[in-house]
Amino acid sequence: MKKILSSVSILIIFLTTLSFAQGFKVKASGEQTFNFTDKGGRNQASFYSTTPLEDIRGLSNDVKGTATFNISDIKTLKGKISVSTASIKTAIDLRDEHLRSDDWLDAEKFPEITFSIKSVKDVKQISDNQLQVKIVGDFTLKGVTKEITADATLTYLDESEQTKMRAPGDLLGVKATFNVRLSDYGVKNKVVGQKVAEIVEVSVNMVGSNKTN
Repeated sequence: MKKILSSVSILIIFLTTLSFAQGFKVKASGEQTFNFTDKGGRNQASFYSTTPLEDIRGLSNDVKGTATFNISDIKTLKGKISVSTASIKTAIDLRDEHLRSDDWLDAEKFPEITFSIKSVKDVKQISDNQLQVKIVGDFTLKGVTKEITADATLTYLDESEQTKMRAPGDLLGVKATFNVRLSDYGVKNKVVGQKVAEIVEVSVNMVGSNKTN
């Protein structure tokens, strides 16, 4: 009798776990790893801020990293994404120099800005191949690490003739946004004498492949 009850308890736990697992309903299964390095420079990370005189937008095409997860359970997602600090451009050379200085991002001492995934929550199934989630991770800027939460949309694309035009293998598209408080990272909120907003909006738009070239 005890063995029967034990087996029933294990089955209930297993079924409960399955009921809470949310993932993609696609051709692939099991654990997959996606690489976001794009030699074509199409993956982008950007920031947006305001000054009394103009809005400032920065952009980098030097985005790289990997993400691994089980297809049936997006909460298994782990990985790390990085951006080269010196690669961020604002369309004005003088401002870019200031951006790379020690007052701001200190590109020489801290050559990378990183986001390491810790957990996923608030999963919403949009379609079989698309999920809306909140990704909790450690964001490191100028040598300071703080936990932040990003709002993200993840889209899984099975390999097809159309996707092969971008990269071989299945593709994972990621669109994410989060806010960064400059003072938390020791960044002064002035660029070339212009005071910018204390809170900067960061956006990432990238596509990774689960097949290496």
